[in-house]
Amino acid sequence: MRVLLAEDNPELSTWLAKALRQRHFAVDCRSDGAAADHSLASEDYDAAILDLSLPRMDGLEVLRRLRQRGSRTPVLVLTARAGIDDRVAGLNLGADDYLAKPFELAELEARLKALIRRSQGGGSASLRVGSLEYEGSSRSFRVGGKALMLRSREHAVLEVLFLRAGRLVSKQALYEKVFDLDATAGADCVEIYVHRLRKRLDGAGVAIVTLRGLGYTLEASG
Repeated sequence: MRVLLAEDNPELSTWLAKALRQRHFAVDCRSDGAAADHSLASEDYDAAILDLSLPRMDGLEVLRRLRQRGSRTPVLVLTARAGIDDRVAGLNLGADDYLAKPFELAELEARLKALIRRSQGGGSASLRVGSLEYEGSSRSFRVGGKALMLRSREHAVLEVLFLRAGRLVSKQALYEKVFDLDATAGADCVEIYVHRLRKRLDGAGVAIVTLRGLGYTLEASG
């Protein structure tokens, strides 16, 4: 899951980005509204966490421009503004949820996951391909009822493929969903994680199929 974090407080941004990455999110951080607007216009995100009090361009204007472009990217507004007028303005411009500072990380994570789940049509709490099961609320995998232990990037790659099971995912699209813009690795590193996942999924009744030159698809196998 790839998320844009637009927050001008460097300490909060660093802490929150680190916490989200530990929870298998790829996070791009932007410290002003103009940069956030540019990223939202040029990149594909599963969700955005948007502070209202941003320099160079107010968060409400970033939100207005996002919706004006026709984007349906879920937006969680994060702000220290306590006034009801700001909350109403944000919701009227197309914000999906609102969280006031200070906040608990667990609540932010739960709200963020709920927004992404709804935007992807994840009404079912549990999904299955072969013997591989995905629990939407916890974003965890199980095989035969037992937890599948994965490293962070392995988990992220499998999650993208699982939520698009049966559909082709190009190597570049997979890379962009898993790695943030500051990553130094190239798209070819995706092959390494796919290779590791194939070993971990042995006996799970699923296969990651390579369509040479096109990408990958996750399918149930006999």
